[in-house]
Amino acid sequence: MESITIKVNTQMAKEIEKAMKPNYSTKTEFIRAALREKLEKIKQTESYKELRKYLGILKTKTTDEELHRIREKVMDRMFKERGLE
Repeated sequence: MESITIKVNTQMAKEIEKAMKPNYSTKTEFIRAALREKLEKIKQTESYKELRKYLGILKTKTTDEELHRIREKVMDRMFKERGLE
């Protein structure tokens, strides 16, 4: 495990103390959890950015009839795979 030392102003230290009381026994636990949450949010944001690249990439429009036909084919295939014809 790697150590990281941080300094915060007195007001922030008081806010951390107040926020950690019900769920965390140490400031270290609280800060680790906060960092995990922040890193997860960053990953989500990056994932959304990646997905947005593909939004609207397919320019063809699918009609309701085509969607219905596709769904029927998929269901037929699933039934056959499971022996439920």
